[in-house]
Amino acid sequence: MAAPERPDADASASRFDAQAPAFPWRKFAFVAPAVLFAVVLYLVRLPYFVIAPGPAEDVEPLIHIDQHQSYPSDGHLLLTAVSLYQPNAYEAVWAWIDKTESVVPESDILAPGETQQQQIQRGLSQMDTSKIDAAVVALSKYAGYPKQHGEGVLVESVLPGSPAAGKLFAGDLIVSVDGTVVKDPAQLGTIIQEAGIGHVLRFEIRAAGETHQVEVAPAKIQGLSHPAIGIGSVANFPFPLDIESGDIGGPSAGLMWTLGVIDLLTPGDLTGGRAVAGTGTIDLDGNVGPIGGIAEKVVAAERAGAVVFFAPSSEAREASAVADHIQVVPVTTYLDAVRYLQDHGGSL
Repeated sequence: MAAPERPDADASASRFDAQAPAFPWRKFAFVAPAVLFAVVLYLVRLPYFVIAPGPAEDVEPLIHIDQHQSYPSDGHLLLTAVSLYQPNAYEAVWAWIDKTESVVPESDILAPGETQQQQIQRGLSQMDTSKIDAAVVALSKYAGYPKQHGEGVLVESVLPGSPAAGKLFAGDLIVSVDGTVVKDPAQLGTIIQEAGIGHVLRFEIRAAGETHQVEVAPAKIQGLSHPAIGIGSVANFPFPLDIESGDIGGPSAGLMWTLGVIDLLTPGDLTGGRAVAGTGTIDLDGNVGPIGGIAEKVVAAERAGAVVFFAPSSEAREASAVADHIQVVPVTTYLDAVRYLQDHGGSL
C-alpha cells in the first residue's frame, strides 16, 4: 500500500504568508509619535494657573460665638472663593474657551521661588489674619472692644523671615512670657523691647485647645527702631469667638466675615432675608481692599442664588461687566455695605 501523500510544507507556509496581513509599519510609525505627544500634553503641567468659580458659602454657620447672645439671620451672607489649579494643555485650552474661567501666568500666583504647597500655606495664613481682623472690626463697633477684652494677647499676623516666623501663627493666644501673664498688646511690646536683641524669651501659647511653649529672641527688624519679634498683635476677644474656614485660603473673605459677625452680634437681620454675597479684604480700620478673581467670584455668587454682590470699589466695574442678574455694589469700607443693607430691608 502506498503511503499517504504529505502536504508540501513549503507550499503551506506560502499559503499562510499569503493569508496573513502585513503589519502596517508605516502607519504605526506615524501614529505612535502622535499618541505619545497626546499623552505628554495630558501629563505635563503648564506654567500657568486656571482661575475658575469656586464655592459660595454662608458665613454665619461658620462663626461660633459662646458666652454672649447671638442672633442668626434668616438670610445668607455668602463668601465667594475661586478654584485654582495648574492645567495641562487640554485644560488650558478649555479654560481659554470658557468665559467663566481665566488663565494667568504662574508668576501671578506664586512668589519667586515659591512652591504650590508654600503658596497654599501662605493663603491659609492670610485667611487666619483676615478672620482676626474681621472680628476686631465687628467687636470694636458692636461689643465695646477693645476696652472689654479677655486675658492674653492674640497674634494677628507674623512677618515672613522674622524671629517669630514658623514659631508663632495668626490666631495663637499668648498667655505669658517668661512666666509673666500678658494682659494686653502694650504690655507685650514692653516685655519684648526691654528684653533686647538676642535675649531668648519663652512664650506660653494656647492654640486649638492646647497649651505649649516656644522660644523666640527679639531682633533688629528693618523699619523698626526697637527690638521686635515680627508679629502684629491685638487684645484677646471679650468672649470666645471662632471662625471656621476649612481649606479656603487668602484674605478675600474679610468683608463677609465682618458682616457675618456684625449680624450675629446685633438683634436685627442685616440681610433682610436675602442671599447677599461679596468679597474684599478687611484691615483693622475696616477698609475694604481689592482681591483676585473678581469675575469668577461674581459667577460663583450668581450660581448660589445671591441677589447682591459687594465688590471693592476699584474692582466694581470689572465685576459689573460679568454680572448677569446680580446687583454689584461697590464698597470702600465695611460700613458702606452695612448702610446699603440697612437701606434695602436689612436691620441691625
